[in-house]
Amino acid sequence: MKTISVTCAIIHFEDKILAVQRSETMKLPLKWEFAGGKIELGESEIDCIRREILEELNILIEVKERLTPVTHQYSDFKIKLIPFIAEYLSGELKLREHCSFLLADKDELINLDWAEADLPILKEFIEL
Repeated sequence: MKTISVTCAIIHFEDKILAVQRSETMKLPLKWEFAGGKIELGESEIDCIRREILEELNILIEVKERLTPVTHQYSDFKIKLIPFIAEYLSGELKLREHCSFLLADKDELINLDWAEADLPILKEFIEL
C-alpha cells in the first residue's frame, strides 16, 4: 500500500491553537485534526503547508518549527503526516473543506476526538 505524504500545521493565534473538524463527506468524518494536505510532486514540505493552509483556511502563516513525522496505517490507506508549528500572519479564517474549527488552549485540545495520525503529534506538541 502506497504511503501518502501529508503536511499539517499547529497554528498559533496568539495564545490559542487552531484545530479543525473534518466534514461528514471527508474520510475520517467529524474527526479533529491539524489543517494541512498532500504534498504535490516537486513541492517542498514548507511550500505545501503554506499552500494548503491558504487553500483550506484562507490565511497566511509563518512556519516556525518541524516536529517529528508520524506514519499511520488506517484501514484503507497509509499516511506519513509531517507536522509544523506555525504562527498566524494574516487573512480572514474561512473554512473551505472542514465543518468547524476551534481556537483552544493546549489542555483543551486533549478532549477532542482526533484523527488517529494526529494523536502522536498532539502529544509531542503538548510536551514541548
